[in-house]
Amino acid sequence: MTAREATLAALAAFRRNQAWPELALGGSVEKYDMPAREAALAARILGGVIENMMLCDFYIDHYSSISLKKIEPRVLDIMRLSVYQLVFMDKIPPSAAVNEGVKLATKIANPRAIGFVNAVLRKVAQAAQSDNLPEVTGNVIQRLSVKYSHPEWLIRELQSVLDDDAIEAFLTLNNKPDSPALAQINTLLTNMDSVLAILDEDGIDATRHEWLDNCIEIRGARNIVRLNAFIRGFIYIQDAASRLAVMAAAPEPGYLVIDGCAAPGGKSFSSALAMQDQGKIVSFDINPAKLGRMQESIKRLGITIIDTMEKDALTPAGEFIGRADVVFADVPCSGFGVIRKKPEIRYKHESDIAGLPDLQKQILSALSTYVKPGGILLYSTCTVRSCENGGVIEYFLRENGQFDPESFSLPGAGHVQNGMITLWPHIHGTDGFFICKLRRKS
Repeated sequence: MTAREATLAALAAFRRNQAWPELALGGSVEKYDMPAREAALAARILGGVIENMMLCDFYIDHYSSISLKKIEPRVLDIMRLSVYQLVFMDKIPPSAAVNEGVKLATKIANPRAIGFVNAVLRKVAQAAQSDNLPEVTGNVIQRLSVKYSHPEWLIRELQSVLDDDAIEAFLTLNNKPDSPALAQINTLLTNMDSVLAILDEDGIDATRHEWLDNCIEIRGARNIVRLNAFIRGFIYIQDAASRLAVMAAAPEPGYLVIDGCAAPGGKSFSSALAMQDQGKIVSFDINPAKLGRMQESIKRLGITIIDTMEKDALTPAGEFIGRADVVFADVPCSGFGVIRKKPEIRYKHESDIAGLPDLQKQILSALSTYVKPGGILLYSTCTVRSCENGGVIEYFLRENGQFDPESFSLPGAGHVQNGMITLWPHIHGTDGFFICKLRRKS
C-alpha cells in the first residue's frame, strides 16, 4: 500500500464512521508493513487534509464543473489529498501530485471520473504554481471558517470572548502541524539535566520549557513512547495547561487527592510528584481499558501512592465523602482546546455536544461531595467554549453555596484574581484549557 492509498483509506474511515484518522492510518501502516518514509508521508498528507479540508473543498468547488454534493465521496477524497499536496507541499512536484491522484481514481472510480479528476487537479496545479488561487470571500465568519477549516458556529461562539484578530491567531495555531510535544520530568526518579543528556544521546531535539519548571519541549520525535527516557519512566507526556491545573490546586505531601475523571492520568501523576509520593491519590475512571494503561504508566513512573478505581464519576463513593483535601473534576468536554493535536475534533457537530454542559454540571456536583471543609475543588476542561467553562461554574455556585472561587497565581499566566482562567494557545502557548479553583467553606 502506498502512502496515498493509506491516506485515502483513513479519510474514508473518518468520513464514514468518524474513526480517528491516526488510528485508521496506523492500522494500514502495520498491516502492510509500510516503510517509515511512506508512513511519514501518509501521516503528513492525512493530517494536512484534515486541517485544511474546507479550504481544499473551496478550491475544488471553484474549478469543478460539478457541485461538491454530486461528486462521489471517495473521488472527492482523492481530490482533497491531491489538492493538499498541490497547495501546501512544496517538495512534491505538481506533476507527481496530479499523476498520483489520477492513478488513485483509475483504481477505484469509473472512467468518466478519471478525466474529471485530471482536469480539476491540473487547473489547481496551474493556479498554485502561478500564485493565482482564488481568494476566500464573504463576511468575517465565512472567511475564517473556510480559510482555516473550522465550523462557522464555533467561530460565532468565539466572537463572544475574542476579537476577530485573536480568533484568527487561535485558528492559525490550530493548523500549525509542527508544535513541539511537551513532557514533564519525573522528579521522583531523575532531574532535568539527566533527561536532556539522555535525549541528546538518542539524537532527540529537546529543550527546557521557557517558563515551566521540569518541563521539556521535544521536536521531531515520531514516537515518544519508544524513547529511552520514556521507557525508563523519566518523562511522561502532559501539556503545560494540565500541569498548571495541578499547580493551581497545589496538593501537598500527606494529602488525600481524588482525581474524578483520571485517565490517561496526567493530573494524578503531577499530583504524586508535587506530593513527593507521600499521601494518597484515588483515581477514578469509567473506562477499564484506559485505567489499565494508566496502571502501566504508574508502574513505569515508580509512583506508589496512586490507587485506580473503575467508577462512574456521577456515582459518589461513600467512603470518600467529605474527606479529600483536593478533588480534580477534569470533566469530559468538546475538546476544542486541543484541535492542533487532534484536528478531526473541529468537525464535531454542534448538536452532538449540546448535552455536555448538563453532564459537566452533574459530574462537578457529584465530585464536590468528596471535598472536606476547607478543601479544594479544581474544575478543568480542554475546551474554550464558555458554556462548558464559566457557564458550568456559574450554575454550580448558584446551586452550591458552600464553595467560593479562590485566586491563585501561575507561571506564564500571572495572578488569577477571580479563581478562573481560560488558557489560549496564541496567548499562553498552551493547549486551550479552562481552570477554576474553588474552596469549600470551613
